[in-house]
Amino acid sequence: MAHRETAPYRAQDPHEIKQLVHALSYHTKKGKGNSGFSVKKSTFTLPTGRTVDSWKMQDWDYKKENLPTYARGLFTYTTLDGKDEIAVRGYDKFFNHGEVRKTEWRNVEKNTRGPYELSVKENGCIIFIAGLDDGTLIVCSKHSTGARSDVAVSHSVAGERWVERHLATVGKTKQDLAKQLRAMNATAVAELCDDAFEEHVLAYEPDAAGLYMHGLNLNQPEFTTYPGHLVDKFADEWGMKKVTYVMEDDITKVKKFLDDIAETGAYEGRDTEGFVIRCQAREGQDGVWQDWFFKYKFEEPYLMYRQWRECTKAIIAGKAPRYKKHKAITKEYLTYARRRFAREPGLSKAYNMNHGIIGLRNDFLKGRGLTGAEIIRREGENGEFESKDVTHNVVLVPVATIGCGKTTVALALVKLFGWGHFQNDNIESKQRRPQKFAEAIAALMTPNAVVIADRNNHQTREREQIMTDVSRINPDARYVALQYVHDRYNYDNIRQATRERVLTRGDNHQTIQAGSKGKDEIVEIMEGFMHRFQPINTSEAPDDGFDLVINLDPVASSRENLETVVEKLHNEYPKLFQEMPSADDLDAAIEWAMNDYKPSVKVDLSKGGSKGNKWSKGEIPSNKPQFSNSHSTPSASSSANQPKASKPPKLEFFAVRLPSARINAILDAAFRDEDPNTARFFRQLQQTRRVQPEFHATLMHRTSASQQPEAWDKLLKLHSTASALSENEGVKEPELGKCNVQLERVVWDNRVLCFVVRLDGSAPLEGGQVVQFETTNPVAHVTVGTASKDIKPVESNALLQRWLKDGTGDEVEIWELPIKGTVVLEGTVRGVLSRF
Repeated sequence: MAHRETAPYRAQDPHEIKQLVHALSYHTKKGKGNSGFSVKKSTFTLPTGRTVDSWKMQDWDYKKENLPTYARGLFTYTTLDGKDEIAVRGYDKFFNHGEVRKTEWRNVEKNTRGPYELSVKENGCIIFIAGLDDGTLIVCSKHSTGARSDVAVSHSVAGERWVERHLATVGKTKQDLAKQLRAMNATAVAELCDDAFEEHVLAYEPDAAGLYMHGLNLNQPEFTTYPGHLVDKFADEWGMKKVTYVMEDDITKVKKFLDDIAETGAYEGRDTEGFVIRCQAREGQDGVWQDWFFKYKFEEPYLMYRQWRECTKAIIAGKAPRYKKHKAITKEYLTYARRRFAREPGLSKAYNMNHGIIGLRNDFLKGRGLTGAEIIRREGENGEFESKDVTHNVVLVPVATIGCGKTTVALALVKLFGWGHFQNDNIESKQRRPQKFAEAIAALMTPNAVVIADRNNHQTREREQIMTDVSRINPDARYVALQYVHDRYNYDNIRQATRERVLTRGDNHQTIQAGSKGKDEIVEIMEGFMHRFQPINTSEAPDDGFDLVINLDPVASSRENLETVVEKLHNEYPKLFQEMPSADDLDAAIEWAMNDYKPSVKVDLSKGGSKGNKWSKGEIPSNKPQFSNSHSTPSASSSANQPKASKPPKLEFFAVRLPSARINAILDAAFRDEDPNTARFFRQLQQTRRVQPEFHATLMHRTSASQQPEAWDKLLKLHSTASALSENEGVKEPELGKCNVQLERVVWDNRVLCFVVRLDGSAPLEGGQVVQFETTNPVAHVTVGTASKDIKPVESNALLQRWLKDGTGDEVEIWELPIKGTVVLEGTVRGVLSRF
């Protein structure tokens, strides 16, 4: 079937849109009858003062019949002449192959027609762009527009900034784009892929970041969308990036293409999540053909292959391989791999450099006479247990700091599903406290399908302890992490959000009684948790023991995070759920957790606190739901125990902090096309997780203060001034100014790898003086990583001294790689405290 050459168009029918708005409004009400779904309406104010309404249903509701619309992302507004109109229209919710009856292959083959557009599933966040009747442009994320809050840049704001950047490349304005989309009665749909703003599973180097245009939808209740070649034409005209897609007319060829790629999970040399297939479908033989999407996500055997790869690298490194799925075949494969490595010197070294991975796997499969897909099918026939069949023994492990909302979400889950919930703070005995916590969790697993292990678990030792001790009692336990992601470069936003929550709720918290304590003391306790936070690393123990990691936003509302948890758990373990909650149910659960629940056991985290509190003495809790308040009795007060004054921390050094995501993306881009020998040491650092999690260019260390007292004093004055200004917020390491850092080249030997950089920045002092941000090191640099923990980052100085003296080459065992183009990052100058 040929391309549809002309763009679709139909003007909005005011009466039809009015009926749609009426139907959606009806289902926002509590008394929605027996419809089985509810709609959440949110109103947003635009910069012009006008408002738009967002209409949202739960993801699981889109599988139901006779909804008013299946649009996932829908905004309406009232025009200047008083009519209801669709402002923004996303795609209809689409499902994975086999997820619903319509996407089962036999039905796809019978009820769809080509041409089939198979577009690579980009890995970012969706952005909608449309024009209003007053000539202004509206940019939205899936369900919101404008700034989400005072403490974070929202997806829609980040998307609008990229719109401006793209339009500037073709000499056009937002007003031009608004006028064009308005004339088309269409919404432009793009994927925001920008690691500097938000990282996802796949990396995007700086020159690949931006808005990837993949759709143009008519602003109509029913789904009508542009064909891919017209979307590409629009993207070229307006300076946007284009997605990769493949055209095919025959559905059997579509399936073969997808099945073949699923064997590796990569397309054109790059890992990908899968494909979105765009075509037309009908309901039954006499149905009308309509635009329709479904997706093909690469799960198995790709996940099995990935497990083989990680286990193989573990045995090469002399570590015990850890695996939870495909146990029998993985054990066979590893036996085969060990024999090959013993027979063929150099094979393991090449494997560690990502060469020969597919060849080794294919040789094993060839010897077994099976494909990966056939192995998965046989496992299913033999009853290999997968997560889709899980009905109990699930432990939810929050990974958080104080004020993230972990207990609010936990209580809401208990209210919704009656799951088990135990708070570590209910154990006031100091002896064997971690073990008693694990014993309490294990005891609750008998009557409850899911149990929430409610403590911060913000350090790897805590996660190892809970998994080890619970598994000793219940070997069948499966663990899910609810990780409140703490990006170091988002710490200021996280601080503001969490402190506001803690300080405004007073004493309604088990460990932080803000109404009874001073603000400074509360802030100090919270700051300690934040600086001790260790993010989850699923490639190493103990975090490789998690079945699933659900990433949550500590700045977002608990209602938003609750919905994410329910959706992800339902996708992974559908049999845990008998009936899915409505939006009203989620709202009510959060309302109860925040306003009706009152903790009766209080634990004092301050120094000297919690003395004399002997509530449970570590006893195992009852099986009653946590929200019943039947699990605890009041504790004794510990307010008489005053904390001792602590010494203020010393300043260790001053540095320019840089965004980790940008640095990592630049490194990946720099080494991507280099030969294996050049990239060997960098790949070694990546594979052994010796690339630093944070990056900075040191300006001056405390040990240099006596040699250059004037420079140290100027930086110290900047720090004192900034600290005084931010004292009320309790920020320990305030920003002293901005500094541009130009990345010139990468230099390395077999011990350390670093960037050589140039610094350009200054800040004013009182009295008209200016502090130039310069380094006291011989060469300004940013250390990337070292070969082992015994090698300190300061060794970069010695490396660069040798590099200046002797240059590079095999004889001196120093290598360098220039950074292409001019790459300048904006960093923040801060004083770093020794205790952190």
